[in-house]
Order: sequence, then structure tokens, then C-alpha cells
Amino acid sequence: MKHAIALAGNIVVDSIKYIDQYPGKLELTAIKRVERSLGGAVPNVGMDLARLDPKLPLKAVGFAGADDNGAYALEAMARHPSIDLSDVKRAGLNSFTDVMTVESTGERTFFTFKGADSLITPDTVPLDRLDCDILHVGYALLLDGLDAPDAEYGTGMARVLAGAQALGIRTSLDVVSENSDRYARVVPPALKYADFFSVNEMEAGRTTGVPLAVGGRLIRENLRPALARLKEMGVRRWAVIHTPEVSCGLDERGEYAEAETLRLPEGFIKGSVGAGDAFTAGLLLMAWRGAPLREALETANAVAALSLSEPGATEGVRPLDETMAFAARVKARKAEE
Repeated sequence: MKHAIALAGNIVVDSIKYIDQYPGKLELTAIKRVERSLGGAVPNVGMDLARLDPKLPLKAVGFAGADDNGAYALEAMARHPSIDLSDVKRAGLNSFTDVMTVESTGERTFFTFKGADSLITPDTVPLDRLDCDILHVGYALLLDGLDAPDAEYGTGMARVLAGAQALGIRTSLDVVSENSDRYARVVPPALKYADFFSVNEMEAGRTTGVPLAVGGRLIRENLRPALARLKEMGVRRWAVIHTPEVSCGLDERGEYAEAETLRLPEGFIKGSVGAGDAFTAGLLLMAWRGAPLREALETANAVAALSLSEPGATEGVRPLDETMAFAARVKARKAEE
């Protein structure tokens, strides 16, 4: 069976720890409660897509640990029969992330153990068996085997994406938010072989060198130059930047599109883990359906907004018709104010 979208990359178990405030150096804060949730690009985007459209045929590619967390990850993904798990291998300790979450604001900080995800290399991504329309790989900067240098393509990630494009598969790339100077070294080689690239303002700024925020304020006038730079770096179809205020992008014709994010009711947000992946899922679904970029941005905004209604990474995502009905209600309330 031909798959619509294949997801390759991280399979992570999140341990979500809720606190009142983040402590300073050498200070103590109490953990109020702990929840376990599945995370990473493969489960998050895959299960979000399965929730948006249960009939959409999907494929997962990666490594789950040969431990309890690995079993938990596979069991959770297996609850969605539309996800083909035949190319998820088991080895080592499953990758995990401790997510420190400020309960009152949803702000979170991540501590990650790479684990089995480090086993992913170009040789372990079965391009000849993907049989899909779109391959999404995430996250660059967190996959040691794909971030590694490649003499011909620059990185292993670039080699995988180039191989997929040679087979007629459209490609999508995501990166992890990281406070480092590695973006300029690791990300650009892969952008030469990316059809779709969607990042937040911090990731876009570090990748392009175009400043997009100062003192916590978005520099909106720099969004178009940053997008133009991403296209110059090789993104073929959609270069997209999503921020708390607006999502925007340049399409395959170089035309600009943007969509304001939804203004949510007070108390609506229960957590923000996985919101970026939810945005990506909405974008990929609409790309696969052949929608124009502006419609895709509006859909992705709505998917990301609904994902905030639950503390876990995917639980808040709803079927597409419910998602867009929710967005219409929010917009209607705003218009009445």
C-alpha cells in the first residue's frame, strides 16, 4: 500500500514534570506532579496526522529502545492503525526527555538523552521501501547519525533527503530548538534537498543569520527577509516560519502568505509540549492534499492551537473538521469583541 506521508527520526518518551517556577542556579524548586507522554518527531507528527485524518496511510521509521520506554512508545503508536510500524527497529535504551514545565504559563525547558535515536544513519532509512508521497524527517541537531558529516552531501540528513527526492518523494525537514552555533553548520546542507521547511522564529534566526527577535519581541519586518534567505539556501516549495503571533511563508512561486494565530480563551492552555509538531502535521496534511500555502498556514495554526488544550504532546489534536470548526468559533468570538 502506498503511504501518504512517512515520518523518520526521533522517538522520545517525555517525562513531563510540573513546577511553580524555574529555579535559579543552585536553587531548589518542588516538582508538583509527573506525567509520561510519547514525544519526538515520529510519534508526535505521526499521531497528530492520524488524529486529523484516521484514514491517511502513514509510515514510521526509526528506533525504539529495547526497554520499557521503547515498549511504551510502540504500544502508543500502535493504537493508531493507520501508522505502519514495520520499519521501527528496537535497540538500546529509548531516547527520553525530561520536560520541566511551569504550570501557570506552560513554558517548558528540555533535558534530553539521545539514546536509540543516535542509531539512525542514512543506511537505516529504507528509502526503497518507503513508497510514500512525502518524507518528513525530524529533528536535525538531535540525530547524531544524520547530523554527521558526509563527504558528498554535507551531512547524512542531506544524503537521505537527496535520495528521497531522486525517487520522486517530496521531502520535509524539521529542526530542534537549541541554544548553539551548530545551525549554520548542520542545517544548510539539508535545505538544498528540502521541499518543505517549517521552523519557529528562533530556529529560523539561527539558521539564516537574520535576527527575528529582540528582548522577547518579534521583529516582524524581518520575517520576509528570513524566508527569502531560506529559499536561497535551497528550500524548493514552502519555507515557513511560525511564531506565537503569526505564521508565514514563501511558496513554490516565491509568493508570500501569512495567517494570524488564534487568540485563545483564558485558561485554555494546559501545556505547550508538541505544539510545533502539531503545526507541522497540519502543514504536511494540507501539502499532501494540494492546498495553497495560506490555507495550509491557517490549518496548521488551528491544529497547533488545539494541541495546547491538553498537557501531552498529541492528546489535544482533533479530526480536521472539528479543528476547523473550533478555529471558526474562536475567530467569531474575536470578531464580536
